[in-house]
Amino acid sequence: MFQLLKAFCLLHICLLTSCESNEGFTKDPINSTDENGVIFNQKQFDDYWYSGKAELNSYALKQSRYGDIREGEVVLVFVTEPYSLSKQVKLDKPEDAGKDNVSVMKLNNIRKFKTGIYDYSIVTSSFTPVNFKKYPHTLKLNTSIQEWCGHTFTQLNLNEENYQFKQFSYFETDGDTEKNIPLALLEEELMTRIRLNQGQLPLGEIDLIFSTLYSRFAYKDLQATKAKISKTESDTTLKYKVEYLDYDRAITIDVENEFPYRILAWTEDNGDGLITEARLKKSMNEPYWEQKGLADEAKRKELQLLK
Repeated sequence: MFQLLKAFCLLHICLLTSCESNEGFTKDPINSTDENGVIFNQKQFDDYWYSGKAELNSYALKQSRYGDIREGEVVLVFVTEPYSLSKQVKLDKPEDAGKDNVSVMKLNNIRKFKTGIYDYSIVTSSFTPVNFKKYPHTLKLNTSIQEWCGHTFTQLNLNEENYQFKQFSYFETDGDTEKNIPLALLEEELMTRIRLNQGQLPLGEIDLIFSTLYSRFAYKDLQATKAKISKTESDTTLKYKVEYLDYDRAITIDVENEFPYRILAWTEDNGDGLITEARLKKSMNEPYWEQKGLADEAKRKELQLLK
């Protein structure tokens, strides 16, 4: 029976794995109960997140930049992938990786908006182990910011005792820098933690590394600092508020109060009187990596993306 099951799993891997597929790896289990003793439905989680599709979400964006609110949009792509624990890259042949093959939830956050004549395009990618009880820290985070003046690229890689930070920039103020940052929760992984932990985040005072985008826009050196997380709850929605204790920054995240705990909206307040806001327009599940043809552009309209 074991050999038959093993053969089936290998066949499943061979059929579904591609350079862009989200399949081809062992489904790391999550603990059976959460911190409140609520039973975790592993089958429900697996059926949704290991279905061979990604969850695509489009948001209407109001972005604070240069003293004004700019109209734009955000796309959040949540998808599980086979990942190398040692190399911190997606595995090409996960069936050969053995214990180095870790299931992660990837979040690609694509944000676009205009500032006068020119535009911004920002992509942030985070890679968080599905079994965060066993692997408690996000393995890698990177952010690329492009605009007409130039671009920057920031990356954090998990080491045993810290995050290795590297930044490459067109701008002298940022320069090309490298340093270590003490381990802490990342602001960019909060949404992923919500998806993996039945809508829950740790509450109270915690160590938190603020977002790479805030670091760049506010000219703050990226570091771990103190923040306080609180939660309010209704029949349909969870609302989290994250307040930094040593920085004039607060964010809120609105979440569905049931599986799969979609992100409904969020805000970012940097104390300048202008609040960045994103609200969900459309959510759908698609194997987008297979949808490359001209005919597939109709999916963009279905996702309510701007032209």
